[in-house]
Amino acid sequence: MSRRSFLKKTALASLGFTALGLPVLEANPFFANLPKVNRQRIVDRIAELAKFGQDERGHGFRVAYTTGDVEGRKWFMGLMEKAGLNPSIDAGGNIIGRRKGKNPSLKPIGFGSHIDMVPDGGNYDGTLGSLAALEVIEILNENKITTEHPLEVIIFANEEGGLIGSKAMVGKLTPEGLKQISQSGLEMAEGIRTIGGNPEDIKSAERKKGEVHAWLELHIEQGGILDAEGLQIGVVEGIVGILDVEVLVEGFANHAGTTPMKLRKDAMLAASKLTVAVNEIVTSIPGNQVGTVGKVEAHPGAYNVVPGKVILGLEIRDLSFDKIEDILGQIERKAKEIAAETQTSISFRREPSFNLPALTDSSLQQKINAAALALGLSTKQMQSGAGHDSQQMALIAPVGMIFVPSVGGISHSYNEFTKAEDMENGANVLLHTILAVDQEKS
Repeated sequence: MSRRSFLKKTALASLGFTALGLPVLEANPFFANLPKVNRQRIVDRIAELAKFGQDERGHGFRVAYTTGDVEGRKWFMGLMEKAGLNPSIDAGGNIIGRRKGKNPSLKPIGFGSHIDMVPDGGNYDGTLGSLAALEVIEILNENKITTEHPLEVIIFANEEGGLIGSKAMVGKLTPEGLKQISQSGLEMAEGIRTIGGNPEDIKSAERKKGEVHAWLELHIEQGGILDAEGLQIGVVEGIVGILDVEVLVEGFANHAGTTPMKLRKDAMLAASKLTVAVNEIVTSIPGNQVGTVGKVEAHPGAYNVVPGKVILGLEIRDLSFDKIEDILGQIERKAKEIAAETQTSISFRREPSFNLPALTDSSLQQKINAAALALGLSTKQMQSGAGHDSQQMALIAPVGMIFVPSVGGISHSYNEFTKAEDMENGANVLLHTILAVDQEKS
């Protein structure tokens, strides 16, 4: 009996359901006999990649399009070459390596993540999923396993700057987006050129819906739920939508010593009231939505001047697009009241980088859960509060995401850390899920 037929028969014999409502493949020999990843190789490569872009303090600064990013990508592509992936760079700057399958008529199974980081970022965000994807290929090579489907390892460009590479791949990177200034200080278009892409031919990077059989991404949780609950694997049910809004509060700049309190049109006072209102509105609604005022710029910015203008950076996240819109509407209505009360004006401008919520594929959730349980790992169905490239890939393919714990829930920080055992667990779940997905004939 072929491995494909065997898995199909045993899958039909599934008896139980987890607390998540996900079916379990009980005592399935297919999972028990699969190879395992090399933990030490992943750990060593995490440390090696961390060296690219380090600043004088030894902290990470592998920001997209910087020298550290360019050098780190070159190093990664070298490893892909050695693994037989023959990597190339598409017009959006994404690194793509392909491994042939037995059946060239089947669509590829894609998996990977990103290796760029935020300023002063950690060594696991994106990096783990990227190195685990490479590890999957190396384990298949070492065990002389050829999958039915072609496999594609994709390392997306500039995830941290607004999912730029994955947006290019799904046809959502606009001319306006190419003109945005990246964290490197370069326009996105110039940054893409720096890493070997071609912004003038950005359309050539686009994949159509149905061209990828499935997309899988392993990632650190970046939150503290798994760590706090002592769980090993998060089965992601969806990735929240992210709406960024620039809020302009305009009053009247005047002398702070001679302008009576009652006569002031203090933009900072209005901005402060609005910041408190954002928290009150977001917390008054049932659910897991979050709202943050994460940026404040006061002008002219002097001790002895009543602020005449304040710019706020407002962000709202939730799995429901409608809820995001409702929350913003409530904030805008409250802003009108605050503006009248403080004799200021408050206006809202949506940033073009809005990311729609994306639900993961239920069949992939089940396969991830089954693979984890067969490995003896505890699981939890959960949403992703952070944005990921998988959010964009969901527009063209079924998507699955695997989370592993972040110690203390710390991420986007030099102190970000995930234990070697958890990295190994996640990489094994990724490997086994890919092999389970490979049994599908379409």
